[in-house]
Amino acid sequence: MPVMKQIGGLLAWLALSFVVAAIGGWGSANAPVFYRELILPSWAPSAWLFGPVWTALYTMMAISAWLVWREFGFKDKAKRALQVNFVQLGLNMLWSWLFFAWYLGAVSFVEIILLWGAIVATLVLYWRLNKAAAILLLPYLAWVTFAAFLNFSIWQLNTGTL
Repeated sequence: MPVMKQIGGLLAWLALSFVVAAIGGWGSANAPVFYRELILPSWAPSAWLFGPVWTALYTMMAISAWLVWREFGFKDKAKRALQVNFVQLGLNMLWSWLFFAWYLGAVSFVEIILLWGAIVATLVLYWRLNKAAAILLLPYLAWVTFAAFLNFSIWQLNTGTL
């Protein structure tokens, strides 16, 4: 694949990833205020941590997808893997709206479990194609695992609000 096509592809994957982040961010525009008003478990991170973590994770998600696309395009096994990746991106984007915009604690918890499953599926499919791409998703899986526990705990501590 020509270098310029590879660079263009990387930029496209980064753009897609950060468009997803922006749409999710729009849904969580009031998150800093809402987060401060919630009863949080003692192990909940400070609100300032979420931005840098998500920036790193969205970058790694984009690079991961790009590695698969660069090697295989949208053909054969890669097509399925990239389709599952699109599903997990959609679920990722939706979670912010469910939790921060619509205050749906139970629904957001169910949705984050679906997101976790979609990430695992993406990781497994990527592993078969490009191990580096799969490894890049491990921090994302770890963070979403943590976020699922946090989601559940906050929901349980704030049943009147969420």
